[in-house]
Amino acid sequence: MKIANKRKKGFTICDQNIRIKKNLAIMWFANFFVAGSMTTLLPFLSLYIETLGDFSSSYVQTWSGWTFGVTFITAFIFSPIWGRIGDKYGRKKILIMSATGLGLSVLLMGYATSVWGLFLLRFFMGIFTGFIPMSQAFIATQTPKKIAGSVLGTLQTGSITGTLMGPLIGGSIADVVGYAATFKWTSVTVFLSAIIVLVGVKEIKLNVSDETDQKSYSSKEVIMHILQKPVLLVVMLLSALVQIAHFSIQPILSLYVAEIHGTASIALFSGMAFSAAGLGNLLMTKRWGRLGDRVGYMKVLIPLLFMAGIVYFPGAFVTSIWQLIIIRFLLGVSIGGIIPLRIAYIRQVAPLSMQGEVLGYNTSLRFLGNMIGPALGGMLAGYFGISTVFFVTSGLLLAGGLIMLSVWYKYEHVEKHTQPLPSHRN
Repeated sequence: MKIANKRKKGFTICDQNIRIKKNLAIMWFANFFVAGSMTTLLPFLSLYIETLGDFSSSYVQTWSGWTFGVTFITAFIFSPIWGRIGDKYGRKKILIMSATGLGLSVLLMGYATSVWGLFLLRFFMGIFTGFIPMSQAFIATQTPKKIAGSVLGTLQTGSITGTLMGPLIGGSIADVVGYAATFKWTSVTVFLSAIIVLVGVKEIKLNVSDETDQKSYSSKEVIMHILQKPVLLVVMLLSALVQIAHFSIQPILSLYVAEIHGTASIALFSGMAFSAAGLGNLLMTKRWGRLGDRVGYMKVLIPLLFMAGIVYFPGAFVTSIWQLIIIRFLLGVSIGGIIPLRIAYIRQVAPLSMQGEVLGYNTSLRFLGNMIGPALGGMLAGYFGISTVFFVTSGLLLAGGLIMLSVWYKYEHVEKHTQPLPSHRN
């Protein structure tokens, strides 16, 4: 009689499944704290800059974009490095380092006395900004492929819930204690994320029999693997495109709220506008992931890109804060599945032993988009008005949907459904 739960080095298969679920639960809360902490600051970043000197509106809009985006310059550089280190030595230590570095950066921002000081701290922060993407890689590499979309969607609800609550809490706190004090208090919850990962998470690896999953790959081999798979390459490039579109409005959203609603309780209403997208995201992200597991990730991802592009367009014409909140909610519904579906697709097509580095490059491209988007949005708003940003981002998302559709149809859909004609011998 065979024993179902064989022991391997004192660790049973049953124990492993329980540990995977515990890791998912702990990382859910860690993502909640980190995302909530980071988005607590977003609604009033541009307003904080206004308190650091007597600046023109154009100056504040432009520097809001640059200060928001500069974090992602260093994040762009370090993400593949962290991913490769994670493949070799494990991701738990990197997660702890990331949360600690983020907490220290946020704490010091509360003591900034100039725009340049805030700018440099945001630059330094980028080294440690990959906590949430690294946690996605951490969970993805210990999750079976057939349920990756659903599991990653569940994980993302942690960061989404934090994103949803963060701006509301941050806006309320900032209105009471001021912007600088909010930075200092926010750093505490980031440090808390490092503690719960240190104490609660145990890193495990799936037992695999496929040689491609066990083989050790050089960086050159990883890059060649990506380049030889056109759909994978476009999925990763879309990471940058979607982030450019999504983040172009983020640093100036509070200014747009002030423009259409006025300055009364501006931090609170800015938080509501931010959180509306998080609510839509929260409601749908797990559902999109589960649907992708069932029908195919590309069949869900492509329509979501088109939907996001269509929803973004009317944002340029809103005349009240409630119209903007509704549009932000619908944007969150459409954007909600894009991240977990992309990562689940990568989990499906990249060998396990290179997935950390592949996801690192994917994260790097996301940060490139995060870097370009705010700067682009700030400059467009400064020269042509905030409404222009909505037109440009809508166009980028629709273009991304068209590119993804054409590449997927050519290299995966057609090849899968085209069968060679049987040969007839005389």
